[in-house]
Amino acid sequence: MAGNTTNPALEPDTDSPIGPGLEFAQFAAGCFWGVELAFQRVEGVVKTEVGYSQGHVPDPTYKLRGDVGTQYRSGIYYYNQEQARLAQETMEAKQKELKDKTIVTEILPAKRFYTAEEYHQQYLEKGGGQGSKQSAAKGCNDPIRCYG
Repeated sequence: MAGNTTNPALEPDTDSPIGPGLEFAQFAAGCFWGVELAFQRVEGVVKTEVGYSQGHVPDPTYKLRGDVGTQYRSGIYYYNQEQARLAQETMEAKQKELKDKTIVTEILPAKRFYTAEEYHQQYLEKGGGQGSKQSAAKGCNDPIRCYG
């Protein structure tokens, strides 16, 4: 009997938002702790969760990832065509501002999202590895210190 030949990590993400009028978004931008804290501070963001997506390994863990390579690329991963259009338009406008520098952020459909281990969630807000809590208050613009 043949086994399942599909890789769940390559499938579209099928999660649903937690309430009406809300949307999911997936972003990649290097160290997920700092990116999460930045989004926690944005008005209108009701929940953040760090994890893994756009890879080829089902149920990845932090130890599988390492600290170098394509897992640190920047990306916007959309759930619908309106998100794709807005991401593309925003990137094109920013590219015009930058002129001679090239934006390398990828814009692709969201693949399955795997939530990272619990200790990674809201890591910098909880104090990170050094016990120095950082504010996740909406509108806060304190510098973000990303550390392990």
